[in-house]
Amino acid sequence: MYGIGIPELIVVLALALLVFGGEKLPELGRGLGKAIKELKAASKELTSRESSSLDRQSTTDPEEVRKRS
Repeated sequence: MYGIGIPELIVVLALALLVFGGEKLPELGRGLGKAIKELKAASKELTSRESSSLDRQSTTDPEEVRKRS
């Protein structure tokens, strides 16, 4: 899609190593991993809330839904 292959990935990693240094890269990777994990958990929670809300609405009486609006 974007044309990123192994050689390009190696160049990016080498530049990151030069910019941030060898000691800082594991910390950055760990932080990025935690951020992605939290984002996935929040997304999953939001999706489950929406689906449970839709389930509750589908089981309620249509007249009751109109009264709430």
